[in-house]
Amino acid sequence: MFESIKQKPGAAKLEHPLIITGIIILSVVLSYIIAVGGLVVAFAFTGLLLGLIFLNRLFNYPELGISTLLVFSFIAIGLTRYIRNVPLGLGIDGLLVISFVAFFFKNFNTKINLGQANRDITYLLIAWMTFALLELFNPQALSRTAWFYAMRGISLYPILTLPLVLLLFKRLRYLYMFLYIWGTFTILASLKGLQQLYIGLDGGEQFWLDTVGGITHMLNGKLRVFSFFSDAGQFGAAQGDAGIVGLLIAASIKGRRNKIFFLVVSIMGFWGMLVSGTRGSIVVPLIGGAVYVILKKNVKAVIIGAIFLAFTYVFFAHTFIGDNIYSIARMRTAFRPELDASYQVRLANRAILKTYLADKPIGGGIGSAGLWGQRFSPQGFLANVATDSWYVQIWAEQGIIGLILHLFILSYIFLKGSYIIMFRVKNTELEGILGALIGGFAGIMGASYTNGVLGQMPTGAIVYLSWGFIFMAQQLDREYTYLVSIGKSPQSIIVKD
Repeated sequence: MFESIKQKPGAAKLEHPLIITGIIILSVVLSYIIAVGGLVVAFAFTGLLLGLIFLNRLFNYPELGISTLLVFSFIAIGLTRYIRNVPLGLGIDGLLVISFVAFFFKNFNTKINLGQANRDITYLLIAWMTFALLELFNPQALSRTAWFYAMRGISLYPILTLPLVLLLFKRLRYLYMFLYIWGTFTILASLKGLQQLYIGLDGGEQFWLDTVGGITHMLNGKLRVFSFFSDAGQFGAAQGDAGIVGLLIAASIKGRRNKIFFLVVSIMGFWGMLVSGTRGSIVVPLIGGAVYVILKKNVKAVIIGAIFLAFTYVFFAHTFIGDNIYSIARMRTAFRPELDASYQVRLANRAILKTYLADKPIGGGIGSAGLWGQRFSPQGFLANVATDSWYVQIWAEQGIIGLILHLFILSYIFLKGSYIIMFRVKNTELEGILGALIGGFAGIMGASYTNGVLGQMPTGAIVYLSWGFIFMAQQLDREYTYLVSIGKSPQSIIVKD
């Protein structure tokens, strides 16, 4: 009987009486289970089916894992406001691990070439992860559970994401796809933020504001817009990054429709940055723009950029123009720290930490400060001193040794990446796009001095993907030249005129 089924071609197998009987029995059983269990069971079955389909596609196309990671990094935190008490953030870990498994299974019958990931940046991130593992034995650490949760954003995600990007996203089309996904979610994020500001919060957002976020997101009766991000600080920095990167890409990329799209991304990014009320986010476009004009090696561009930066500084630091607009007035306080009470508190907290860490060269242990410290070891000293800055958090948890190592790695990536773009990339369009990415990374480094943005999603995912493309610049440059030589458009993944 089974042999007769095997012999039938394709859809004809469904006509066999045994298959029809099986489908009927399965339908009856599922209908009964759903009738007893209700909608929860129905949704569970639907989710299981979709999950199986996704896994099938992922194991055939491991690249899907990175694309999904990028999308999920934007929406995961926002979803926790509606799906409570579910650690959706662990989904990022799952996606990264299953993507590695899919990659090895896909290439199981062939010789797996890991040479693509054999780069200096990979070894630097391995060193950083090794230091995080050694922090498990820090005698000051109060909670191993806190270490697990905090270590992920600090060290685990970079070392899992970057090799996957190098191994799977090694073609130009993935660079353009990354830019378009990022740009699309930038527009959606700003639209969501504008809805919060001008229309109002929905039930999930209002509940979050009433229970958790109100103390930091309602200032003098004004809402600090957070969109579907974890907080306004993350939203503002991410949108400032997208704003400057979108503007610079629009100036570099070919194709009228492409230019229009990234110009819209830039406008929406800057708009989102302003309504976030995050003062530190303004350094992202300022630093990003400055880095970009230097990388262009164009004296005229440097002079124009310097004039623009000087104008921006004078506007915020030495005028009162636009003070009647809340967003501008709040941004202005970033240029006048003597008038900012919160900045003075930060300086006082850093003085306290300096005294505490004087005899602790490897810090108080990963996860001992910030939200994880308050959750898992609230009795600890570091849990009760606000760190605010990403670098201060690294310093507090991993000591001066960890901070020096971390700054060395970030500086190396920035300087090596800048060198590659300035002296190794020949194609003007690609040089402009990659220059925009490293400018955005430099801006995020600057913003991390006042906010803990670097290790949070989606900024972390964007930065790690950017690293991968920057360090593959010469490879992408050769592909670009080859496509042009055979008359094909390098922007084959994006909308063309």
